[in-house]
Amino acid sequence: MTDPANLRAQALDLERQMAPLEPSSSDRRAIGGQVLDHALRFLDEVEQAPSYRPAGEAFDRRFDPEFSANGRTVDDVLDFIATTVDQPGIATTSPRFMGYIPGGGLFQSGLGDLLAAVSNKYAGFATAGPGAVRIENACVDFLRDAVGFPEGAAGTLTTGGSIANLTAIVAAREALDPDGGGAIYTTLYAHYCVDKALKIAGRGRSPHRKIATDAKTRMRVDALREALERDVADGIRPWLIVASAGTIDMGAIEPLEEIAALAREFGAWFHIDGAYGGLFALCDEGRSKLHGIALADSIALDPHKTMFLPYGTGAVLVRNGALLAEALGHDAEYIRPFGEADVGPSPANLSIELTRHFRAMRLWLPLQLAGIDAFKAAQTEKLLLARYFHARLTEFPAIDPGPEPDLSVVAFRYRSGDAAGERLMEILQQRGRVMLSGTRIDGTYYLRAAILCFRTHAAHIDEAIAAIGDALATLDG
Repeated sequence: MTDPANLRAQALDLERQMAPLEPSSSDRRAIGGQVLDHALRFLDEVEQAPSYRPAGEAFDRRFDPEFSANGRTVDDVLDFIATTVDQPGIATTSPRFMGYIPGGGLFQSGLGDLLAAVSNKYAGFATAGPGAVRIENACVDFLRDAVGFPEGAAGTLTTGGSIANLTAIVAAREALDPDGGGAIYTTLYAHYCVDKALKIAGRGRSPHRKIATDAKTRMRVDALREALERDVADGIRPWLIVASAGTIDMGAIEPLEEIAALAREFGAWFHIDGAYGGLFALCDEGRSKLHGIALADSIALDPHKTMFLPYGTGAVLVRNGALLAEALGHDAEYIRPFGEADVGPSPANLSIELTRHFRAMRLWLPLQLAGIDAFKAAQTEKLLLARYFHARLTEFPAIDPGPEPDLSVVAFRYRSGDAAGERLMEILQQRGRVMLSGTRIDGTYYLRAAILCFRTHAAHIDEAIAAIGDALATLDG
């Protein structure tokens, strides 16, 4: 027979061994202080740190073994992170990072993540974490109002644009194409996550029409109408039209109002991939450019882009909220009270995820601490800086500045040809001061500046222009 005293003694011994998992109050303050100091030093150095460092530096320091039996000191671990994580690769935190869209990662959001992780509230169901659900629903309502959706709309926070687009496509499938066969309409410049989402949703083999575009990579309304009419004449039912509020390569806004009218006329679901540009609707200039966005049946958004949050913060909105609940909830009754207080729908009933991080805190906290007007000012500044960058490019006879930007992406071309343009990009990236990216539009190579880091200001645009001038001089020499 097992001796209870022996079992208790073994349990006490294991309790002592697992003590490092639960530091004491004084140890928590010491560890927390060291980690916070590390983060603050990193931010203090962001302004002058390179926008790119070679990826191989990630292996400049190694732990052997990778995971030790008894743990390591905080100093050793933070030094390892500084050397192998903080420095190598692309620095999206840099004010001179203009290569891709993500916008820097607000410090307040990092604090929000800390608070969310420490409280460890389950944000999936109102009965488990009513306060967390209340905050997520408040954030969804904020996003809903920003794009002009009605009160009957519903939505959920996601890991990013990929899951947001997938969620919308599943809602569209269940609402208008449950048995398949409906046709899809996109352009060649739709983000590739849309095709990936269609495949995951079981619609990868559906009739898929690639609609012609204009010189700014925007869907041509006449070509869309022609495709819709052809399918109807052939007995093929239009199902899903996907437009972009900010195309990948040029950041252009497609003719949303006209596309919405065609979707209504032909009975198709109108989805907008607004992962990059949709939330520019928060500021006055952006809202004026995005007319028609509120006419969509669904919208994918990425607050980790246009609201400058850390990676992993997307959102999806569906105009008819009941359709989202019917597609992803266990029933259609998606607004549930908790006690006497109605905190709104449980996110798990509107989401692909059941277990979910309390990611709303990383949006809610900076909105509370900084205020909406600061976000509006930052967005307006980025739109202005893109126009400024475009205007400064005209100083270089060797550069074709391309079309004036709709939003904050500028695509420009080196007149000496594609090979020379690629060499210009290589020089800029190798020097590591300013990070731009390259792309191909209709087969022609373009350099691309995506101006969206909240730390990027006029002086950094001047620095980017100077770097381009120096690189051109190197090529000419």
